[in-house]
Amino acid sequence: MSAVALEGFGELAAVLHDARKTAGSPRAEPRAVASAYLEFARANPALYEAMFTLRVDLTFAGSDTPAPLQAGFAELREALAPLAGDRDAETFTEVAWSALHGLATLSRAGRLRPAFYDQRLAMLVDQLGTVPA
Repeated sequence: MSAVALEGFGELAAVLHDARKTAGSPRAEPRAVASAYLEFARANPALYEAMFTLRVDLTFAGSDTPAPLQAGFAELREALAPLAGDRDAETFTEVAWSALHGLATLSRAGRLRPAFYDQRLAMLVDQLGTVPA
């Protein structure tokens, strides 16, 4: 299962990289990357489950984290860092990733209204871009 998950993380990193590079501007990158993340989860439900739900022996957020996992997180961080403002970019990215994962998981499970996909995505990206007072 770890080998499948590792391959999936490599694919996700490539998808996020492509979304970031074709976004058209740094300002468009957060929405493009968030949308690409959610689309990847929707299009690859079994792979997404292997990557994020099933138990694997991969290290996350450590010095021995495999390169494909680091690459995927780096693509998220690169796209989202401008929204972080004075907040720690790594922590900000972890929170944004958690929100994206929640949307992906709840959508896949049929827990969210499908017709409001675009509104949820826009709302999340808008919220992430709101700098706290």
